This record gives sequence, structure tokens and C-alpha cells, in this order.
Amino acid sequence: MTTAATPAPGTAPSAAPGGLTWSLRGRRPEDIPVPADTGWAPPAGAAAPGTGRGIRVCVVDSGVERDHPMIGPLDGSWVVVKDADGAIEVRETDTGDTCGHGTACAGIIRRTAPDCELHSVRVLGERFSGTGDILLAGLRWAVRQGFDVINLSLSTTRVRFAEELHALADEAYFNRAVIVASAHNTPVESFPWRFASVISVGSHQEDDPELYLYNPDPPVEFFAAGQNVEVPWLGGGTIRTTGNSFATPYVAGLCARILSAHPRMTTFQLKNALYLSAANVQVGPTASRGA
Repeated sequence: MTTAATPAPGTAPSAAPGGLTWSLRGRRPEDIPVPADTGWAPPAGAAAPGTGRGIRVCVVDSGVERDHPMIGPLDGSWVVVKDADGAIEVRETDTGDTCGHGTACAGIIRRTAPDCELHSVRVLGERFSGTGDILLAGLRWAVRQGFDVINLSLSTTRVRFAEELHALADEAYFNRAVIVASAHNTPVESFPWRFASVISVGSHQEDDPELYLYNPDPPVEFFAAGQNVEVPWLGGGTIRTTGNSFATPYVAGLCARILSAHPRMTTFQLKNALYLSAANVQVGPTASRGA
């Protein structure tokens, strides 16, 4: 399993074979205008009018440091464990974070949606170590607990897990559990972010931490700030770091805010709200159609 936390090298290619775009590096909102043919234009701030109140957000990651000043208390904390016989189960835990990655993601969510309920499921060990079966078990548990938003700033490149992850992503979609998943930092195949039933996120280089963009070229759908961002870290402090991992929780936080104001939205509707309110989407009048 790989996480999306590894900083993307400056020489990384921006497109996969076939022209699929992984990166908006060096492209500003005005460079990638997207016309939206709709009769409704969202007023300023309409995409995320709420604060996350009443929305349960789960961070499936390396755990979260308890009572970090930028996060506060968690509403629940669990860990996925495998015993000597290979049996996997999810247990409550108070052990916190193994490497800081989950704490960073939780802090961005808390900053973006300050009133959301925040939960943690630990699937990574020290040095971002993990396995596809542990990831799958943790994500499955989170989906079936009925969390409203699940932040997944990691992925697996192991194709043998793709079918189960795809089925699980679809299960979440149809049960209104929104999975917001990081794209890999380099253009390699990994899962589950590639599936249409999740919201996929990459990072842009703009300085504005509130700026997010719609990507008109697949496979990554949205881009948010993830370059040299300040995040909470172990020991109650902060660091600056880079990666798609740290753009993803911003979008997860936006989803929590939208759902707190519009709790009946489906994942399909939520994607549309994000799309129409992205900085580079230019909403115009509905085109006239002949009889």
C-alpha cells in the first residue's frame, strides 16, 4: 500500500499515457476556464455555507493525536488489527497517531469544518506502513458505520484489491457515505480514488488555502491547496509539507460544510455543488434549444 503523502518530485510527469491529467501545476484558475451550461448560478459562498455541525467525518489514516490544540477532542478512535492467525478486527483505541499523517489531515478538516464530529480509524503504522487488506477492512468498517464523510488520503497500488475497493466505493455512494480520496502523487494506477463513486483530489500550487479547482481532464476531479501547507503534527506542533494527502481533507471539510446545510444531498449532488462553485467554473445561462 502507498499513501499520497510522499511529496511529488518537481520532475514528476503531469500526464499519464493517453493524456490523462494528474497535475494542474503552473496553471492558474484563469488558465483552465470551464463553462457550465446551467440556469442556476450559486451565490458567493453557496458551495459551503455550513460549519459541519451534525456531520460525522471519519479520517481513515495513521490515527489522530488526541487533544492536539489545532484539532481538539475526537468523537471516536479505532484501530484495525490483525492477529497471529491473520484474523482482522476493528477495536477502540486511545493510542493516537503513529506517524503524524492522520493528525495533519484531521487538522485541515477541523479548520475547514470546525463544528463537525471528527472520528479516526487507524490503518497505517510507523513510517506510513500498511497493507491493502488492513486498508480495505478499515474503509469497509467506516462505510458501514454510516459516517457522512470519509477522508482517505492514501491508496493502494495492489490490483488484487481493486475489485473489492470498487464494490465498497459503490456501496458507500449508494448509502450516502461520501469517500473523498487522494490521487497518487505520481501518475500510477492506484485505488480507490480512480473510481467514479468517490470524490478524487489532487493538489495545486496556488497560495490561497481556500482555492479549489475543477479539473476538466480526467482522472482527478478536484484540486485544492497541497503545496507547502502548514499542518498540525505530533507533539502538539506544526510542520509544512506537500502532497495530495493535504489537499484532500480540505475538500472533505467542504463536503461536511455543504452537508451540514443540505443534509439530504446525495454524493452525486455534492459533486455537482463542488463543480459549480469551483473557482475556474464559469456559470452561464442555460443555452436555448430548438424544438
